[in-house]
Amino acid sequence: MKEIDYLAPASLDEAYAALQNGKTSAFLAGGTDIIVQLREGRKQVDQLIDVKHIPELMRYGWTDGGGLAIGASVPFAEIYEDAEIARRLPCLIDCATLVGGIQIQSRACFGGNIGNSGPAADTVPALIALGATLTLGSREGTRELPLEAFFTGPGQNVLAPGELIVTVNVPPQPARSGAFFHRFIPRNEMDIAVVNVGARLELDAAGERIAGARVSVGAVAPTPLFVEEAGAALVGQAPGEEAFARAADAAAAAARPITDMRGSIAQRVHLTRVLTVRALRRALERAREA
Repeated sequence: MKEIDYLAPASLDEAYAALQNGKTSAFLAGGTDIIVQLREGRKQVDQLIDVKHIPELMRYGWTDGGGLAIGASVPFAEIYEDAEIARRLPCLIDCATLVGGIQIQSRACFGGNIGNSGPAADTVPALIALGATLTLGSREGTRELPLEAFFTGPGQNVLAPGELIVTVNVPPQPARSGAFFHRFIPRNEMDIAVVNVGARLELDAAGERIAGARVSVGAVAPTPLFVEEAGAALVGQAPGEEAFARAADAAAAAARPITDMRGSIAQRVHLTRVLTVRALRRALERAREA
């Protein structure tokens, strides 16, 4: 490993200035991916920018409209230990408690998991199902975009030079809605999803029809997928196995997996169907409890 400068900016302005100094940079958030990538030579940078000392990135809170704004560097442990988040957005807890072990969760964060832009990132399908957006910042100001529009390929995203993730924004959830995140891993010693799925269902006032739905699938394409066809297959339908099977077929049709050491193409397509149905079942349970 070559010599790398370590920077710990105490403000967004300092971080933006560091990104403009002509050196190649990487962000240090949880560090579980970037440290390995640098050690193995898969990434080459001149400086690591530790984003854990910037107040705006280390706080979270409910918005006036009832949404949740999460600073990009807030540790997962702070999120899943918050009783109000667990009550109102249990789908976030589903994924936050799965990323690494307890020690990792005390530093790892949504911004790092998203910024690493891995196709199998465990927080992403859950956040897409919830309709999350990102606030990206630079010296020029901020911009917002849907989370599903952030990824462009394995390890690649739309961040421009000089730009970083500031906030992950979870909008207010519809009444009578529920969401669930589910994943399959090959074994506990290989904690990377073969397939993961996030799903949200919204019921009509009578609770007899599906008024809205969002389904997202990860680890089956170069980027996490927002499968609009799966949601469309559910809207207007009675919630149940027949509707869920159609949505699962749509999710499987959208999958473009590869065969690797974690699973084959056939297995991943099959698991996409299975996990989509299971996630929808649990989302329905939560919607009926809302």
